[in-house]
Amino acid sequence: MLILFFFAFLAGIVTILSPCILPVLPIVLSGSLSGGKKRPLGIILGFILSFTLFTLFFTTIVRATGIPANILRIIAGIILLFFGTSLLVPSFQQFIEKLFIKLSILTPKNTHRSGFWGGFLIGLTIGVVWTPCVGPILASVIALAATSKVTFTIFLITLIYSLGTAIPMLLVMYGSWNLLNKAPWLTKNTPAIQKIFGVLMIIFAFLILTNLDQQIEGYLAATPYGADLTHIENNRTVAKQLSALKQQSSNMPINTANLFNADVPAPEFVGISHWLNTNHPISIKQLKGKVVLVDFWTYTCINCIRTLPHITSWYDKYHNQGFVVIGVHTPEFAFEHETANVQNAIKQYHIHYPVAQDNNYATWNNYNNQYWPAEYLIDASGTIRRIHFGEGGYTQMESAIQILLKQAGHKVTQKLGTIPNTTPQGQISPETYLGSNRMQYYYPSTTLENGTSTFTLSSSIPQNTFSLGGQWTITGEQAVTGKNATLTYNFTADKVYLVLQPSTSEKTSEVKVFLDNKPVDTTNAGADVKNGILTVTTDRLYNLIDFHGKTENHLLKLEFKTPGIQVFAFTFG
Repeated sequence: MLILFFFAFLAGIVTILSPCILPVLPIVLSGSLSGGKKRPLGIILGFILSFTLFTLFFTTIVRATGIPANILRIIAGIILLFFGTSLLVPSFQQFIEKLFIKLSILTPKNTHRSGFWGGFLIGLTIGVVWTPCVGPILASVIALAATSKVTFTIFLITLIYSLGTAIPMLLVMYGSWNLLNKAPWLTKNTPAIQKIFGVLMIIFAFLILTNLDQQIEGYLAATPYGADLTHIENNRTVAKQLSALKQQSSNMPINTANLFNADVPAPEFVGISHWLNTNHPISIKQLKGKVVLVDFWTYTCINCIRTLPHITSWYDKYHNQGFVVIGVHTPEFAFEHETANVQNAIKQYHIHYPVAQDNNYATWNNYNNQYWPAEYLIDASGTIRRIHFGEGGYTQMESAIQILLKQAGHKVTQKLGTIPNTTPQGQISPETYLGSNRMQYYYPSTTLENGTSTFTLSSSIPQNTFSLGGQWTITGEQAVTGKNATLTYNFTADKVYLVLQPSTSEKTSEVKVFLDNKPVDTTNAGADVKNGILTVTTDRLYNLIDFHGKTENHLLKLEFKTPGIQVFAFTFG
């Protein structure tokens, strides 16, 4: 596990460069403004202690005490509110100092003068409220901890991660402290700087008390820069050791020939960023007595989109008879972390059941899941009875739902659904990524390195490959259009889809669509193409081509009229 320890420490260090550190940065920097030289040390030790313990034992504490999970965050927010006010109001700061002097009988001599314990208290609050841009290592730790699988190895990984984060934070605070004491201009204006940080701390306390801080951190994590920082942990060695840590694939044996192909206790929902379509968090324990379908999906996954009409129809048909659907939205791309985007998808696909945002893959890992879409059907006793990966199998799943509802004592009289199965039949082009991390169908070199380059379109490309022309910037997750950017793809499919994000620097983002070197017309244009032009308005999956049930081989050409459009992946139907 030494490799895992090393990458956990490295991931912790890199966190200081992460946009997710921005919300707590004013609190960290304020440690250099007041108190003695030991105050930053107090902040760091408090942070290491609280982040490690709350990461590992938060779920256990909530279960044992019955205290609502948000109460601890509220307490932390109130503490920060007090400290922020003390930086703004000198008389209040004197009151706080007197309070610590009175408490000094419980602490080593003169530590109150150093500001150590005040800093320690601030550090405790940071560890409770801060959510890092979580990579695969910490996500696995969170999932294992939430299911009470905390081992000494898990404890060491979490502690090493927090140490990696704490070291650069401590250096930032001491660097600021030295700068403040050596620069005359800063020394002269210390009271004004102190008040600025006081205001920022009060603002952050308000964000914590209203839970807006989590939305901001989710947004920051969704930026390409935030997502790329977690890729340092994405390598085969780490994945192999995490798999050994979780003992993957040993929990849920599946015999696909049987209607009921599993018999294991259902894992809990853990590490959920937000619950949508419901006013409160939901647990598997609360759902006992109900028949539950857990659906792992993400809103740009075409396979998931084709599955949703069946799942939404089952919920609408059976929810008054003890049937519950929980959609677990686990994002594939960075922008899918954003709550507003998921909410738009919920409206677009008429989803009426609760949806959990699993932004950190904690519940995904807790179920040992590996696929979009994936369905886990749970009986009234809380046992997973049927597992299905991918599309299809709709009649079998609905039959299983009816049987389990009857076993739970409900009278089921509805007939099985007749919604058409739109799963593609026959060979079609494979899902094709344009980011370097998963690129494999670029012609002629299969893959490309990150960076900005000018390309020349290949005059002839093999089937199921693509070529680039003009200026492109290749990153780990996507390709970004530049001047005169073009793309061709030799595909075989009935429908062509592309995941796109509009340019942030231009008012409109337009793409001209050609088929076999001719502008697409109404007979073959996808639903999102009007008069041969695709207008990219939001981060989602766009339908470019539609042959209305006929699978054919053609050459697609895209001319990107707007620089800065982000291109993620082709999928086909």
